Amino acid sequence: MEKRRLGKGLEALLGGSPQATEPAPVAQLPVDQIETNPFQPRRDFDPDDLAALKQSLATHGLLQPVVVRSTGAGYQLIAGERRLRAARAVGWKEIPVRIVDFNDQQTFEAALVENLQRADLNPIEKALGFRDYLTQYNLTQEELAQRVGLDRTTISNLLRLLELPPEVQDAVRTGQLSNGHARALLALEDAEHQKAVCRQIVAEGLSVRAVEQLVKDYRPRPPARTSEPVAKTKHVEAIEDELRQKLAVKVEIKLRAAERGQVIISFDSNDDFERILEALRR
Repeated sequence: MEKRRLGKGLEALLGGSPQATEPAPVAQLPVDQIETNPFQPRRDFDPDDLAALKQSLATHGLLQPVVVRSTGAGYQLIAGERRLRAARAVGWKEIPVRIVDFNDQQTFEAALVENLQRADLNPIEKALGFRDYLTQYNLTQEELAQRVGLDRTTISNLLRLLELPPEVQDAVRTGQLSNGHARALLALEDAEHQKAVCRQIVAEGLSVRAVEQLVKDYRPRPPARTSEPVAKTKHVEAIEDELRQKLAVKVEIKLRAAERGQVIISFDSNDDFERILEALRR
């Protein structure tokens, strides 16, 4: 099947097939026959937003049908989850729908496009949706950019947000940090410092420029100096030789201090490993 470019808008989806020139007709379906979209990238639905949509449905009705596909046993939502939730909340038994013939990949793409263009996803939701799509369909970032009508660097920058610690991601998800704040924190390689600056942003209401300056001025601590290995005595070398002969594998003793160190026993196969274990247990 020829692939459609979805980035130009949901109206491109409603024909149901690449050759269609007219949108799929509107039908009425019982709301209890429509299951949610398993590819929905939106994790959080604003209660105030849903309340306003409920009021709009009660006053003006549904101005735009939701989009579904047939599953054989019922129907699966493709686009319009907020509208479907609001319709259920006001007690509607049926809802206007457009039924299209989409496969799983097209359904995933449509969910991404709807949320990107109509109800802004937070940056973490966008990143998770992009990551899941790329993983599931083994596409490049460039291919995804073409599918959803975004610049590749936009997708790449969003995906990098998933490298941040969960605490920082949660702050972005809840709107305490902006996308600009989060991108500035990525310049810090230390996760603990990222979390500390995140808390400072929230507590002090720092601007993105202020955070960029904080990051610019940050200098990581030099790594702690490790003690130099202690030279082996003849006695230690003799013990190494004794263990090598007994276990028939490479054995190395590393001393870090007069009474501290490591005994490293190497093995090259599972048989070696089992034989070493048996010898040690005797």
